[in-house]
Amino acid sequence: MNKYRSVKDVLYADQKDMDGMPLRQPFPTVHADRIDPFLLLHHIRAQVRDDIPLRHAGVGPHPHRGFSPVTFIFEGGVHHRDSRGNNSVVHAGGTQWMHAGMGIVHSERPPADIHETGGVQELIQVWVNSPAAHKMDQPSYFPLHAADTPVVTSEDGLIKVHVIAGELNGVKGPVPTLSPVNTFTAECKKGGSMYIPIPTDHHAFIYLLDGELKVEGGSVYTGFHAVVFHEDGEGIGIIAEEDTRLFIATGKPLNEKIAANGPFVMNTETEVLRAMRDYQIGKMGILIED
Repeated sequence: MNKYRSVKDVLYADQKDMDGMPLRQPFPTVHADRIDPFLLLHHIRAQVRDDIPLRHAGVGPHPHRGFSPVTFIFEGGVHHRDSRGNNSVVHAGGTQWMHAGMGIVHSERPPADIHETGGVQELIQVWVNSPAAHKMDQPSYFPLHAADTPVVTSEDGLIKVHVIAGELNGVKGPVPTLSPVNTFTAECKKGGSMYIPIPTDHHAFIYLLDGELKVEGGSVYTGFHAVVFHEDGEGIGIIAEEDTRLFIATGKPLNEKIAANGPFVMNTETEVLRAMRDYQIGKMGILIED
């Protein structure tokens, strides 16, 4: 087994519109499939308008079933409310990890202090598929704040990796997951280098929010690119050509059939239709925002 994984694909995150919200999506696209168990990645950086009440900004109440929509916050913050009674704000450097399970309705609004902190929301949202055996579990919500997120620093002190879920160099992330998954965010100073071990049975990719990064065995990549790796090595090596912010994800593939429609990700079309019906008749609860 090689020390370094080779690069399988490089995906540019084209900008698209989602109900009036501009975002970047490197996968899935017409050119790129999902990266099992990761279903999609959205990168959003938006100025929150000051002429709109915050209760109408962001993303209003909407349902999910069968996977975990996870929000990694880089700037600003997110106010999460859901139909299970959870109500919390997580600011930059934190994460909101929600297991949608059998069904939940939630909203994602800017926090009350968003204009005091610059008025910008920047985040990555990743959908992590749930194993079939857990798709109808009771929903749960795990807010992780920056101060509670463990950090691993490179030997040269120039790269800081925040361990949210999984494990890196013996440091474990606080968020429990339904299948073997590692999710990290990193800040790399120019000239910093680091080796990141990856379980050999995991799929793996990185996404650059900005900057410029060289990958051992690959090339130099710039912001808005996802780099997907083959399963042919024990880890990846990164060298920061410029200051760079980075998202890193690895996961053991579920290798299960996927049937999806919008916010519902199940294993069969019948299960998706049942999810749509259950939402319509109120089985996923009702969210009334204050």
